[in-house]
Amino acid sequence: MLEELLIFTRGGLILWSSCRALGAAALKGSPIDALIRSCLLEERSADASFSQDNYALKWTFHNDLGLVFVAVYQKILHLLYVDDLLAAVRREFSQIYDPKRTSYDDFGDIFRQLHREVEARAEEMKKSKQALSSRPQPALSQKKVGPKGRRGDSRGAAANKGGSGAKDDSDGDDSGNKDQNTLANGAFKGQENGARKENSLARPVVVKGKENGGPKDNGAFDVSKLQKLRTNKKNVAADNGTKKLTKPDTKKKGKQDRVWDDKPSNKKLDFTDPADERGDEVTDNVAVIEGESMMDKDEDLSSDSEDEEVEDGPKKKGWFSSMFQSIAGNNVLEKSDLQPALKALKDRLMAKNVAEEIAEKLCESVAASLDGKKLGSFTRISSTVQTAMEDALLRILTPRRSIDILRDVHAAKERGRPYVIVFVGVNGVGKSTNLAKVAYWLLQHKLSVTLAACDTFRSGAVEQLRTHARRLQIPIFEKGYEKDPAVVAREAIQEATRNKSDVVLVDTAGRMQDNEPLMRALSKLINLNSPDLVLFVGEALVGNDAVDQLTKFNQKLADLSAVPTARLIDGILLTKFDTIDDKVGAALSMVYISGAPVMFVGCGQSYTDLKKLNVKSIVKTLLK
Repeated sequence: MLEELLIFTRGGLILWSSCRALGAAALKGSPIDALIRSCLLEERSADASFSQDNYALKWTFHNDLGLVFVAVYQKILHLLYVDDLLAAVRREFSQIYDPKRTSYDDFGDIFRQLHREVEARAEEMKKSKQALSSRPQPALSQKKVGPKGRRGDSRGAAANKGGSGAKDDSDGDDSGNKDQNTLANGAFKGQENGARKENSLARPVVVKGKENGGPKDNGAFDVSKLQKLRTNKKNVAADNGTKKLTKPDTKKKGKQDRVWDDKPSNKKLDFTDPADERGDEVTDNVAVIEGESMMDKDEDLSSDSEDEEVEDGPKKKGWFSSMFQSIAGNNVLEKSDLQPALKALKDRLMAKNVAEEIAEKLCESVAASLDGKKLGSFTRISSTVQTAMEDALLRILTPRRSIDILRDVHAAKERGRPYVIVFVGVNGVGKSTNLAKVAYWLLQHKLSVTLAACDTFRSGAVEQLRTHARRLQIPIFEKGYEKDPAVVAREAIQEATRNKSDVVLVDTAGRMQDNEPLMRALSKLINLNSPDLVLFVGEALVGNDAVDQLTKFNQKLADLSAVPTARLIDGILLTKFDTIDDKVGAALSMVYISGAPVMFVGCGQSYTDLKKLNVKSIVKTLLK
């Protein structure tokens, strides 16, 4: 049974609802709102269906009019007529649609008629399939049931029917043609073998069994020519080898010190602070050495926008021919028209390190949003597809909620508790280093920070965090190794509350997404301490693996959670962004697959090398 069919504009104006028009019961929850948030706004409109609670949803668009048609039904029911009903409603409603009109109460009778028709067709198809599946097949069963003696007799009779004369005739034919066949096969085999050997070298011309027109050997292969060719090749290779050996031996120069700003410097590059092994000695303030964090600097894109021009597509045709094509071509876009431009766009995204699965889904979503849309005059299909993809990427990468951590920290401070951030991720991505960068940025905003050394698994992890704490002159809470990280984090938060610290940064052990014991320990840490922010630290170098990492991290956190509402990843910190040049696709893949925004970008080795993600710059780089 169909629960509801809703028609609304892309701007969110509801035009017609079956619940209102037909007086049906309202839906439990808000599945259509979930569809808009999780699917339509996230450029996943090319998916076949969407599920929320006990409901399944299907939809279609009228891109030219900007309308969305959504059908909602119980997930347990497999309604075969939903697609046909959506197509019929789309066709009928588009004929009466007027942008100035706000009420469509008369559409209820049309909908009832369409609903009855598609239900009747679905029932007929179901009955016809059942009739075909229940129909017996007597011919096959009778053949199998037949007795073996009769089948043997029939075969014997058929064999005796021809008599011995047929056998003699066939033998006579074989004996008469035997010599001819052997002679023909012998000549053919000789020619074939000769042609195969010569093809690997020079492919000589074979005419009637003779090679190179020579009358000798009756088409046999000349072995002496092959030996001459081999000896010539060996001589040439020997000459090349002697030439290579006689090259002058150039000695490599030793490694020299790098010179900065054309001024040689013999300064020692070891900045290790003198301290004992516990790191108790107080050092100078790092803020004096490092300077201002890049998080507080606005990135200037004026030069990038002037130098970079986004190509609309291949520019082989002249201005007049492209103008004529835009005028004389089809005004309504179809999926077949969009495929060449979408394929080129998909290849461009994959070249920028976007995961193949994500690039494919994005292109399908753009095709669904442009299908049936009218193409404007003097507009090429490639530029239309490019503009649609740019808008889609901007919507995906732009955060849908506030990512102002400083505001959230002050709000938690007013409630008398510290703001807790947990850093999670796979091995070797730079969690501890970037945790120190975030601590340095918070210190610049006059906030007190406490570090929690909850990586009790990796050797040297506590010492590494202790060094950062000493350099930044901030307290660190540690309990050594082989301790329960969830208990260590809880005690660290309690200690920070007593000391009235503003922020607690929790460092965790690196773990692969398939390591269930470590993922279970991480889920326990998050559920026990309820942090304000769970940051996934990922490399900007990964491609397709980014999808697997984030998907399985969220899945494990949800499966291993002891509470009904599982806590998942809230934000992303991208590391090693300075090493990827224009391969920025990992940011898009991670945001698309998780829905979490990129909150920090690590772009260097010092404490100041932490900045915000510039969405417009990323989109321009992806489509460049």
